[in-house]
Amino acid sequence: MLRGLPIGQFIPGTSPIHRMDPRAKIAAVMLAILTLFIHTSPLSYAVMTLFVALAVGLSGVSPGLIIRGLRPVLFILLLTVSLHLFLTRGEVLFTLGPLVATREGLRQGVLMGWRIAVLIAVTSLLTLTTSPISLTDGLEALLKPWRRLGVPAHELAMMMTIALRFIPTLMEEADKVMKAQMARGADFASGNLLQRARSLIPLLVPLFVGAFRRADELALAMEARGYRGGDHRTRLRVLRATYVDAAALAVTGAFSAVVIYLRFWR
Repeated sequence: MLRGLPIGQFIPGTSPIHRMDPRAKIAAVMLAILTLFIHTSPLSYAVMTLFVALAVGLSGVSPGLIIRGLRPVLFILLLTVSLHLFLTRGEVLFTLGPLVATREGLRQGVLMGWRIAVLIAVTSLLTLTTSPISLTDGLEALLKPWRRLGVPAHELAMMMTIALRFIPTLMEEADKVMKAQMARGADFASGNLLQRARSLIPLLVPLFVGAFRRADELALAMEARGYRGGDHRTRLRVLRATYVDAAALAVTGAFSAVVIYLRFWR
């Protein structure tokens, strides 16, 4: 289950989305995320869901991979819906002991869960169609104008890319540790919430130890290869924007304009 999370994975391809400039992809994703927070209505979310569906279709990435990526966060989605369902005042739908479910809470919970699902889908699509090196170069190029204010553009881009790159590795290692602990008799499913939290200690300790070990090995490898940051660093591939990037940003802007219209003028 843990390895089903697509964020951080990269699937090589030759689709128009794969060939896009990473700067344009990052800008389009940020614009899509910002648009999701402008208007919280079912129609606006439907517009952005259509946008993500079109992007997935053009990328050649299997829609099933995007959907399977929602499984690890299914608990968060259900928790979000439940909290809104029982904590929002409004027309009563049913009661569950001291808890009162309302129609307004159900609506808000479904919308918030929908937003989280679209956010994960659009972020996953970015990492699935962009190699870690291209993602680093794109982030650094977008952050470069802020270097005059003392912002370490290259270092921030490198840290963010390394974090994304190691998400699948840590998920796979967590899955292996969990299976090993279950083979030794560990139980992660039974008991109350506090007992389940305590049962995760045998999982978290070796996971953190392994993460620190990998970080130390990565630092030694970068030092052994003469890594000195982004100063005077040349690149094998120079980023160049094309008409495909302009068209993609125009389409993203069009969807955002529709949502803004629905928010302020409808």
